[in-house]
Amino acid sequence: MRCAVLGDPIAHSLSPTLHRAGYAAAGLDWQYDAIRVTTEELPGFVLGCGPEWRGLSLTMPHKRNAMSFTHGTVTDRARLAGGVNTLVFTDAGLLADNTDLPGAVAAIRERYDGQVTAGTVLGGGATAASTGLALCELGAGTVRVLARTPERAEATAHAIAQHPSQPRVEVLSLADADVVGEVVVSTIPAEAQDDDLVARCADVPVVFEVVYDPWPTPLAAAAAGRVLVGGLDLLVHQAVLQFELFTGVPGPLDAMRAAGEEVLAARRATA
Repeated sequence: MRCAVLGDPIAHSLSPTLHRAGYAAAGLDWQYDAIRVTTEELPGFVLGCGPEWRGLSLTMPHKRNAMSFTHGTVTDRARLAGGVNTLVFTDAGLLADNTDLPGAVAAIRERYDGQVTAGTVLGGGATAASTGLALCELGAGTVRVLARTPERAEATAHAIAQHPSQPRVEVLSLADADVVGEVVVSTIPAEAQDDDLVARCADVPVVFEVVYDPWPTPLAAAAAGRVLVGGLDLLVHQAVLQFELFTGVPGPLDAMRAAGEEVLAARRATA
């Protein structure tokens, strides 16, 4: 059986490392590749997959684009997030899901068991929507979205506001707005994390940095003494859920995480 991660660019992806390690641990003779697919090519690629294909992981820029041509079953959490990161080829047709949302919940809870009454998300893309919804799942009644261009974060704000808990969602400028709550989630590149932003995040007890390479980012480096949830935590937890959807076998989290840590350590050693 074949699986792959699709994106543009894609060469940096750790997904093949994680899923292949999972296959080895579970004794599955499956194939998982990273394939560069542009936005224009995505529908044709997905709809052209033959019977040997079992699942696809989607990364930038495809998570929201896939909603426009996915005519099979779309899970409630994918609809809520307004984005798809998982496509499963089943006997009943194509299943579109989002494992970022529950993966983010699991990643936070693995490191932090305290209450979450409010949180701030840096960035306004598809991952910001999923992680913002994860904050709501953990109890946040207020979610503040800080975006470089606030008007471009409207889809993200709308998605978070649709959570059944009916949270208060605020969209403000990344340049100068205050960071609030018990958790700050960064979905922005490391180069966008200037000293002023890092200082505004200094009093938040939990830092959730979704970037895993390069590491540490300025926000992660400044989180000493606080709870730090890393990008690999999110990647592994959402990949475990994908693994289970693709194979029907429980995902071997420890083996997948160890493989990811090994590759990242090798990258940093040669950087």
